[in-house]
Amino acid sequence: MAIQTTSSPSTNAYRTKYSADYLEAIHGKRRVYDIYAVPVGAPQFAMEKNGWLASTYQFNFASDMTPATSAISQTVDIVPQVLRDATSTITTSSRGDALQWAEAVDIQSYTPYGKARMQALGESMMESIDLLAQSAALTGDFAKSAAARASLDAGTSGHRFSDTAIATAQARIKALKCPPFMNGGLVCTVHTDAFYDLIQGGNVVTIAQQVRPDILMNQELAKWGDFSINATPFAKVFGAAGADNASVVATTLSAAANALDLSATVASGSNIIAGQMLTIGTEETGDTHYSTNEIVWTQADQTVSGTTILLVGEGANGGLRFDHASGAAVRNADNVYPAVFGGRSLIKAFALETGEFGQVVGPKNSGILDQFTSVGWKWYGGYGLVAENYIFRAEYSSSLQA
Repeated sequence: MAIQTTSSPSTNAYRTKYSADYLEAIHGKRRVYDIYAVPVGAPQFAMEKNGWLASTYQFNFASDMTPATSAISQTVDIVPQVLRDATSTITTSSRGDALQWAEAVDIQSYTPYGKARMQALGESMMESIDLLAQSAALTGDFAKSAAARASLDAGTSGHRFSDTAIATAQARIKALKCPPFMNGGLVCTVHTDAFYDLIQGGNVVTIAQQVRPDILMNQELAKWGDFSINATPFAKVFGAAGADNASVVATTLSAAANALDLSATVASGSNIIAGQMLTIGTEETGDTHYSTNEIVWTQADQTVSGTTILLVGEGANGGLRFDHASGAAVRNADNVYPAVFGGRSLIKAFALETGEFGQVVGPKNSGILDQFTSVGWKWYGGYGLVAENYIFRAEYSSSLQA
């Protein structure tokens, strides 16, 4: 009698059964900066005859010719021009992660872990890969803000995201011939805190009151100028990287705090009050980003004195989302919200072996009794901004912290 075992047939069946959940998670809320990327598989580079992914890819650029402004001489020959050339390089890398559990979990639990695990893997893959796209989008040199990052002030109206800011970005990015999307449009990606100032701004409010009241009632604005507005809470925030608050909180965790914790212990509770926004993690002063920095709020029943702070965060239970070591910074300076303006601005190189959105590996059994199971994902590739005029970025404060 043939009995199906935990070998490759069931592994393939598992991946097939839950592949839709993995793909749904990939194309969901965590895909933010990847939308600017043009995906290019290794063979399409015309550099890899066998399709293997290289560690770097070089793009070549040729200069334009100077326009001719003189009539053709009847006695002297013209002076021919010479094209200049330049290069840009994309560096590839790899990412991967996995889940592991004991078979007793599946035997004793009614929780639909099969679906939940594949969704978690899909979200993990997209968030991890999107961090690479984020780094490429937010480290270009074509940028302009009202003030240096550390000086951006929530209480200064000129430091906030507005329709004027979008118009400025549109003029600059179109003047430098940024390549648009196939429909001719561009996209602006910004955090919802900064979007709040746009939707409450003078010109937007005037148009809403006179022509489109649904803008105010729904608090939605799909487009302004040539830009589709991608306002998302998953956009990058430089937490507490702006101007210091009038009542400064600048302390550290005095003990480690774990993901899902609803409280944390700090070295000093000075100036910490109820309903206050705090950032836990290293201040991001430059192009180095810290993916586990997180913004939390103190609970309404937070006491003024003491060193235990009660938190509301982005974790699944309303607590912390990440682990934080003892000594991690805790600050209340104003947040800084970068906005990215662009079209087909990034190049995304990936290995065909793992695909554009990664490859699921497993489930695999291990242990002498096959009592452990693991499933994961892996991806090989990289993102790059091949030309500085392909993307424009600026940084803003938000009146929500004023």
